[in-house]
Amino acid sequence: MQEIIISAHVPSDSVTEGVIPAAQALGLSVILLTDCVHAHHVHFSKSKSALTPQEVIACDVFNPIAVIDIISQRQHKPAAIFSNSDHLQSSTALAADYFGLAGKDWRTTYRAKNKAAMRQHLAALKIDTVWHTVLCDIDQLASHKAHIPFPAILKPRAGVASQHVSLVYDYDHLYQQCETFWLAHPGQVLLLEEYLEGPLYTLETLGDGKCLQVLGGFHVTLSPPPHFIELEATWQPNTLQQQQDRVLDIITRFSIGFGSCHTEYVMTAQGPRIIEINYRTIGDYREFLLCEALHIPLFEIIIRLHLGESLPTLELAKDTAHIRYFTASSSGKIQLAPNAFVSKEKQTHITYRPLRHSGEVIKLSYSNKDYLGVLQGTSACAQTLTDEINKASKTLSWEITI
Repeated sequence: MQEIIISAHVPSDSVTEGVIPAAQALGLSVILLTDCVHAHHVHFSKSKSALTPQEVIACDVFNPIAVIDIISQRQHKPAAIFSNSDHLQSSTALAADYFGLAGKDWRTTYRAKNKAAMRQHLAALKIDTVWHTVLCDIDQLASHKAHIPFPAILKPRAGVASQHVSLVYDYDHLYQQCETFWLAHPGQVLLLEEYLEGPLYTLETLGDGKCLQVLGGFHVTLSPPPHFIELEATWQPNTLQQQQDRVLDIITRFSIGFGSCHTEYVMTAQGPRIIEINYRTIGDYREFLLCEALHIPLFEIIIRLHLGESLPTLELAKDTAHIRYFTASSSGKIQLAPNAFVSKEKQTHITYRPLRHSGEVIKLSYSNKDYLGVLQGTSACAQTLTDEINKASKTLSWEITI
């Protein structure tokens, strides 16, 4: 049986409920490399699914040499090496290249993950220049004081899930935010950049290195500044074609072309401006929503691309989709939380998935990590779907004690 090597950090539903079942459906033996072996064993021991990896192997998955060493010890060369992790795209790409397997260009994955490198490369291409600077310590911050265009966005250079992202209004506010961050995360690099004002959208693409296809995009609703928590997103096909074409041109020139990519951009008065290029599949359960709304086996298609197959001709369904996230309003212990449910009426399908349960303690991070649960649905009618999402939302409540 052919093997697929999946490189992972912490357990995620994208891998355990999406990638692994899809790989096994294709007849592949799944070998999971991870630096969090115990966490994965605990996760799979609690899982009700029989679809678990054939092996879980300890590995420093952030280090491409370690990944190559582990794979080299196996009896046969794998059929594919894959990761859906934000952190592991470059180490995975380097390992795939070493073994002569289909994969992403590690230079592009590095530039996409390192937000400063992304800004520098876009500026060098003269296609989307945004004021930015890298901050490593307080002394360096002071040297930029006279040149910062407030308000500005402060974020970790290699951050995820909107963690530690904030809008800063003046130098004193910036100084305080930097000081607080570096006390908690000494040595980590921050990126300060121009604030791009406007509604947030995404562009979802698939490619085989030769052909890059647009699947569509979400319109994302964010929490009020200074934080940027994604609260809900809507998917409506056949809209925003012109701006999607512009974003597609940008990421193509950035060298995005293989596998899945999730790009975030703001629609400003000057047109679409790039926020992030995430060279992996969209997360936070929107990957599963795409499967349902587009009527495609998304995970199987992605795996086939990493097996070296060409991108198939995709006939995408025209369903609308809506996802709403419920966030904690305070830190504390969850005393009461709603249970999962599924509702299906005619052409409208609604699902609620709890992410936190009674008895758990939550500490606010002012990011997507504060989600308590996610409500999502698809329908042939956008208004019907919105009405059903609003109706279902009213049935959900939580009790958190401080």
